[in-house]
Amino acid sequence: MSEQIQEQGTEEVAEQGVVQSTLSDTEQEQTAELMMDADEASIALVESREAIAVTEPVEEPPLDLKAPELYINRELSHLQFNIRVLEQALDETHPLMERLMFLLIFSSNLDEFFEIRVAELMAQLKYGRESVGPDAMHPQVVMNRIGEICGAQVERQYKILNETIFPQLEKENIHFKRRRDWTDEQKEWIRVFFEEKVQPVVSPIGLDPSHPFPRLVNKSLNFIVVLDGKDAFGRESGLAIIPAPRSLPRLIRLPDELCEGGDNLIFLSSVIHEYADELFPGMTVEGCYQFRITRNADLTFDSEEVEDLARTLLGELHSRKYGAAVRLEVDQRTPEVLIRFLLREFNLDEAHTYRVDGPVNLTRMMALRDLVDCKHLCWKPFTPGMSGRYKQKNIFDVLRHKDQLLHHPFQSFSPVVDLLRQAAKDPKVLAIKQTLYRTGVNSDIVDALVDAARSGKEVTVVIELRARFDEESNLQLAGRLQEAGALVVYGVVDFKTHAKMMLVVRREDNKLVRYAHLGTGNYHSGTARLYTDYSYMTSDADVGEDVHKIFHQLTGMGKILRLKKLHNAPFTLHARMLEMIEREAKHGKHGHIIVKINGLTEPQLIRALYQASQRGVKIELIVRGMCRLRPGIVGISENISVRSIIGRFLEHTRVYYFGNKGKPDVLCASADWMERNMLNRVETCFPLTGKLADRVKSDLDLYLADNCRSWVLHSDGSYTLNKPAEGEEPVSAQESLLRQFSS
Repeated sequence: MSEQIQEQGTEEVAEQGVVQSTLSDTEQEQTAELMMDADEASIALVESREAIAVTEPVEEPPLDLKAPELYINRELSHLQFNIRVLEQALDETHPLMERLMFLLIFSSNLDEFFEIRVAELMAQLKYGRESVGPDAMHPQVVMNRIGEICGAQVERQYKILNETIFPQLEKENIHFKRRRDWTDEQKEWIRVFFEEKVQPVVSPIGLDPSHPFPRLVNKSLNFIVVLDGKDAFGRESGLAIIPAPRSLPRLIRLPDELCEGGDNLIFLSSVIHEYADELFPGMTVEGCYQFRITRNADLTFDSEEVEDLARTLLGELHSRKYGAAVRLEVDQRTPEVLIRFLLREFNLDEAHTYRVDGPVNLTRMMALRDLVDCKHLCWKPFTPGMSGRYKQKNIFDVLRHKDQLLHHPFQSFSPVVDLLRQAAKDPKVLAIKQTLYRTGVNSDIVDALVDAARSGKEVTVVIELRARFDEESNLQLAGRLQEAGALVVYGVVDFKTHAKMMLVVRREDNKLVRYAHLGTGNYHSGTARLYTDYSYMTSDADVGEDVHKIFHQLTGMGKILRLKKLHNAPFTLHARMLEMIEREAKHGKHGHIIVKINGLTEPQLIRALYQASQRGVKIELIVRGMCRLRPGIVGISENISVRSIIGRFLEHTRVYYFGNKGKPDVLCASADWMERNMLNRVETCFPLTGKLADRVKSDLDLYLADNCRSWVLHSDGSYTLNKPAEGEEPVSAQESLLRQFSS
């Protein structure tokens, strides 16, 4: 390049020489003077630029907020949440039985992670549909990291179970009896149990040309058996499979009279292992090893070809049990030759194998609570708070007087159910509309809707059939409501209905009054005692009209309807959040944002938060699970903090706070800050004002002060548990709210 520049300069000088030679002497003198003036001007300009360069530094190019290094991988962040759950099993401030439950919840969470997230990654790699997120990590790289992390954490999980939880349960007189420790009397009882309860329902399968490897159900307990000898037909394949019937309990309590005291339990796997030879009479069992296969459980169908969503979904539910294999769990004592055989049968490789030191189906151990007397090893019972106003008055009178806000599980979910119950019986109520996502077929909510329909009310229910792993329950729920006379619709095919809304239309003084309930959680009385959620009940006319319009969009057809107070996805919520973040950014160091959600993955919202942080806005995020944002990066996110609360209850509230220079906006919603919630689901977001807004802000401050159950996210994607400093008072948000509201 320098040679080209030098040649170009030589040519220019030669051309100038030619031009000058054609000029007169006078013209040449004038030209020379002009050229000298130009040189002096150029020198002056250079000197001026140098002076400017000294006094005014050259502005650096703006930082690229789309740079992959600014984003944490979604799947790896999800795993970090599961690891925080596992950590609770080591927290000695939790009751022992609850520590075991956390360890089992880790297994349940990991099952779903493999069934959905890992299955999706494997499908991408298999069919050449690799796609990357804002972190730009290739799916194969993500899969490799998942294997490393899960391998280490599963090994750690079983170590905690065997070396910490089981020994401490022993001290509490809860014993898991190994086969080598069975007494003769216990063996006899177990033999009878096997002959009467197990053997009649077990179907062992010998492997030979007429009996190929069976299709095994997703997450079922199975055994691979090594046999020696010939059967009655002269066959000697050497291998067999024993699927453990799902109807059988995985934990069996031994009779007290056969034991020396305490609670004594055995695993079904031990029973089958002990008497496996009786399933193959005349043959010798040389080895019996338990294993479990996890399959792709995500339901997929082409929405453009769906004519009847319920019928299509019903057909897909069966296939979920037999999707492509994604993980093999085996007893660590299983010979390598058998593991390789299983991997070939399931079309997996070594990277998808997990060798475990204990039962392969740990989640079924949750039955332990019902088999032993362990109240002293569990959380202390509590009664959710209930204001006297709900006990003494008609709930419509309460709502006409004042809006109500409930914080579950610290406050009772009963007023929400009572609103529906009273509406079902009230002759003034004309219509009830409700969305249902995860409710259950037999619930107080459904009972009230059935009663309302049978009593002649106009009952409309929007049921989201595609609530993952609740599809079958929701199909049954739809049938029950339809039989009662309710109008049941299934929302919009391409957009899950995730909004939590109830609308009651009542005739009062010759006019129609709407009463609305909006929530951050599901209409499920059981989870209302386990999840933290807000319930907002109001007779506000504008809110009622907005809810009516959203129901109209779900059940009918038409253009987007303008709402007065609510924001809804997929239409206005995402844009409104971006606007409110930008408004805080304009306030600079006077701006303040607090967001409490379950997941933060949507790239546009993350970039908006980065930009606000760059302008000095204080941003405090409480994100329970996945978080793609990296806090604490100098020049980008040093004004952002991220914490995660893991405690007795599953944090589920979605709250957005924007300071607005002393005139704050406080909103609650059904939506997390994730792509699916903002762009591909029907969600609602409702504003709170006055004392209700102040109360929610007070709750947020309490969560931000938590120094016992909060984990801080670092820029490298790791988390650290907060602990009270020396002399600092311990603060647990959940325990404080329990003391404040419950009894």
